[in-house]
Amino acid sequence: MEKQTIDRVAIVGGGTAGWLAAAILAKKLNSLDPDGVQLTLIESPDIPILGVGEGTWPTIRSTLQSIGVDESEFMRECDATFKQGAEFVNWRETPLKGSKHSYFHPLSAVFHSAYDFNLAPYWLLGQSPQPYDMATTTQSRISRLGLAPKKITTPSYGAIQNYSYHLNATKFADFLKRHCTQKLGVKFICANVIEVEQAGSGAISSLVTDTRGRVDADFFVDCSGSRAILLGQALNVGWHKIDDIIFNDTALAMQVPYSSPDAPIASHTIATAHEAGWTWDIGLHNRRGVGYVYSSRHSSAERAEAVLRDYVGAESEGLEVRKIPLNLGYREEFWKHNCVAIGMSAAFIEPLEASAIFLVEAAANMLADTFPRRRASLDYAGRKFNATFKLRWDKSIDFIKLHYCISGRRDSQYWRDNVAPTSIPDSLQEKLTQWRHHPPSKHDFDYAFEPFVLDSYLFVLYGMGFNTDLSANRSAFSDGEQALQKFAEIDKLSERLMAELPSHRHLLEKVYRFGFQTI
Repeated sequence: MEKQTIDRVAIVGGGTAGWLAAAILAKKLNSLDPDGVQLTLIESPDIPILGVGEGTWPTIRSTLQSIGVDESEFMRECDATFKQGAEFVNWRETPLKGSKHSYFHPLSAVFHSAYDFNLAPYWLLGQSPQPYDMATTTQSRISRLGLAPKKITTPSYGAIQNYSYHLNATKFADFLKRHCTQKLGVKFICANVIEVEQAGSGAISSLVTDTRGRVDADFFVDCSGSRAILLGQALNVGWHKIDDIIFNDTALAMQVPYSSPDAPIASHTIATAHEAGWTWDIGLHNRRGVGYVYSSRHSSAERAEAVLRDYVGAESEGLEVRKIPLNLGYREEFWKHNCVAIGMSAAFIEPLEASAIFLVEAAANMLADTFPRRRASLDYAGRKFNATFKLRWDKSIDFIKLHYCISGRRDSQYWRDNVAPTSIPDSLQEKLTQWRHHPPSKHDFDYAFEPFVLDSYLFVLYGMGFNTDLSANRSAFSDGEQALQKFAEIDKLSERLMAELPSHRHLLEKVYRFGFQTI
């Protein structure tokens, strides 16, 4: 008779996805308690992790704190720095030689547009002379000046400006592995899964490994990356491609040393648009992580590498370039029978806006919060999970596509194809039509767990120069005096923060030497 309770979970695959999911599940399902859910993670000794996901969202702070990680220790062990958002360079229009345009997508606005006060219509009506990101946030100004989001006296995980981290993904996975096995009760098996055994119902019953024999469990988490050996191969769940919407299917990655020990470290990702894709530039404590994400339909590999090396400059001479194919799309189901996929085995869009680690957190948290300890609850939990993550991935695709489809660039076939209506999802086209004559509002976002919120859309739309014509509806925005006061309040707060906050590198040196206060 089939066991009716679910007490044992096996995770296949390590890396950031596997070990972060293990940490969240072990903590929330109390694996240290004999009556809690027991977790085993199986990681192959032969398959290296991808190791290029170096950006996170602010949710990672609460995740790390909840699993008992010391912030200063984590930063030292993972070469981590602070991230306050992203700067988008040359996305709006084709740059003239020797010039550039850029705007910021910071991690927070001073006034939340959905709940506090939406300044966008008043900015559109000319009540601030500054670019949208500078008018509505202090964080864009702080980032542009190379300042940190907090002080050394700010408690661990506390913030003056909202922040996340840039980190060394390989070191982060190793750090989580130690934490999971030493402090959270996760059992570790170093082996290859060579066979997946299934019950008559189709559910997975056990895994056979090459060196450790059979591993029995009641529930299985597939974190095996693009191989998807459980959900994709064993359970035969199909892959929904999105390469007709998102074109960037290849990445080149390079590790670039700093030019000097005191070189500035940006506290934001620098995303620069090029002829067939974009470069990321991420400052870690000991080096920069630089890469080029591009469309192989619009560029040869040789030309792509030349673009990357030209961006890095003379410092790229002699540096190795890693080529990484990207499988764009998502599973037709994320949860089937007693198996759920998390990470690249579930879906992958592209690294723009660094949503990958956040979506691992979101998936692991939902799995933990709705975990079916009784087998009778599997179907309900699976249906809810599938519906939630289908929506989350579709919404993420819309937001990523937004960066491309409203660009004024027409200097290559890549950009012309990106603005073609046939490549833009209907759901996004509908919103853009509405936003031509009405600024986005909270009513355009009808799901509580959408990954990208109203403020994010406003930063990208108006950073890219999207035209919203309010001339026929000026009378609907009658709080002009209040808006002026808020713009002035942001200016005043910015001046105070610029005087008080240390440089990013200066703070990092103190964190690495002394650490933060503990809360």
